[in-house]
Amino acid sequence: MALPPLPSLPLSLPAAALALAALAAFLLVLICVIAHVTAKTMPHEDAECRKGSAPNLHDPATRELSVVVPSYNEENRLPLMMDEALDYLEKRQKQDPSFTYEVIVVNDGSKDQTAKVAKEYCKKYGSDKVRVISLEKNRGKGGAVRTGVFSSRGKTILMADADGATKFADIEKVEEGLKNLQPWPEGMAISCGSRAHLEKDSIAKRSYFRTLLMYGFHFLVWFLCVKEIRDTQCGFKLLTRQAALQTFSNLHIERWAFDVELLYIAQRLKIPIAEVAVNWTEIEGSKLVPFWSWLQMGRDLLFIRLRYMTGAWKLEAKKFGQMFL
Repeated sequence: MALPPLPSLPLSLPAAALALAALAAFLLVLICVIAHVTAKTMPHEDAECRKGSAPNLHDPATRELSVVVPSYNEENRLPLMMDEALDYLEKRQKQDPSFTYEVIVVNDGSKDQTAKVAKEYCKKYGSDKVRVISLEKNRGKGGAVRTGVFSSRGKTILMADADGATKFADIEKVEEGLKNLQPWPEGMAISCGSRAHLEKDSIAKRSYFRTLLMYGFHFLVWFLCVKEIRDTQCGFKLLTRQAALQTFSNLHIERWAFDVELLYIAQRLKIPIAEVAVNWTEIEGSKLVPFWSWLQMGRDLLFIRLRYMTGAWKLEAKKFGQMFL
């Protein structure tokens, strides 16, 4: 009588480990290929900045400070921020007549009355002090900031969120951080507002799930891109004009993770960066959807590292007066 066939034996432990390693290597290569193939080419300068009469980041500065405010459906939160910012800037100008400024509100394809609200400030303070740039389609926070930066006239350029979560007077803190970095190599330096000192209080108010997402994101930022800055996502950053030109000319990410790529580029270009504690308050109405936005940012972080590593994205030095082709 024939014996029944013996059951197949499972892989030995070394063989199983080898198979898993091969699978992991295959997946890594596949992800690298996807990241390389799907990479966008070097972004061209925004249309608003190519017009001959429009202000341009490549030109010499004609203001002391430019404030860029990306705004998407911010008709309710924008007035509080603008009132606070303009009140501060006007008082500072009265105290020091040599201080000049401009506020650039970038309406990022809003569906509400954001543009109308912003234009009221143009009427009140004049179009030389407050300008509104409206994008037909929503590009994301990074795309909106980039548009505003390329149309800036300031020696220094401040990114400030429309919700006013950071007290605008804290600009003096980031200015001090910028000053402490002198001498600036080739006129380049960045000072980042930071909420890292508030982390313990914020954890106490968050759910365990959101806290887990936060720690996961911070780990990915540290592991893949930026190791020296604890809070990359605070929307209160001050750049010298030359630093803005070098970083934003190379920026590709247009959504939430653009801050990370901005600082990654700065580190690669050896631009000195300061991190300064600022006052910050949670403001209702955030456009950040906890799970999906964090997932998108995690994907972007991985692709930032892989695309620069594989050469799909390359850093290019820019000079004032050099225009994009």
